[in-house]
Amino acid sequence: MSDALQLVGKIRSDLKPLEEKILGHPYLKALEEGRVPLDSLNVFAGQQHHIVISDLRSIALILSGEGMRPSRHFLMNVLQGEAAALDALHAFAEALGLNISHLEVFEPLPAAHAYCTFVAWLALYGSDAELAGALLVNFPAWGANCGRMRAALREKYGLAPSALVFFDLFADMPPFEQEAIAIIQNALDRGLPAQLIHRAARMLQGYELMFWDAMAGVAGVGLDRGE
Repeated sequence: MSDALQLVGKIRSDLKPLEEKILGHPYLKALEEGRVPLDSLNVFAGQQHHIVISDLRSIALILSGEGMRPSRHFLMNVLQGEAAALDALHAFAEALGLNISHLEVFEPLPAAHAYCTFVAWLALYGSDAELAGALLVNFPAWGANCGRMRAALREKYGLAPSALVFFDLFADMPPFEQEAIAIIQNALDRGLPAQLIHRAARMLQGYELMFWDAMAGVAGVGLDRGE
């Protein structure tokens, strides 16, 4: 699997500056300082409600087309994880005083929903390896930010651990690198261009940054990253 390992190493190296922008996002610092208004957390929950539902449908779609490949176990795990995340998100929303009806009426923000739109694009036109490669690069950054949110919401906003399971699921996600590497190698062996996997990771990570920028905008947090 040296080809897949080298490819993933190059992708991570190339996208390191983008990852650092996500991990050092001003929104997280503002949240840790208690400067994010409570009503903007409602928007976070509403956006994630639509995003997770979209991702559920997208993963189910790509699973239906890739179900006979070795990636089926990985895709099933992702699908089950998204289903658990949706239930946990609703517990978070309830702690904010929101029910499902409230979440449904939140209008999707274009910058926040670019991420799940691209996941849907991958489900329609991409491959299991493009999705696996993109998630392999993206989930650690998303999980790290979820971990910071969990701590801030508990310490600065007084939310109970039972309301923060959504963040637990991503912050404490079991590693899946070996499985993703095997999927990528299988795709390279069948002739998928490595550039497509690199591109998928770059695009998804870029849309991840756009999501946090959108949350900062709603919260009135400036985006000065010292650039």
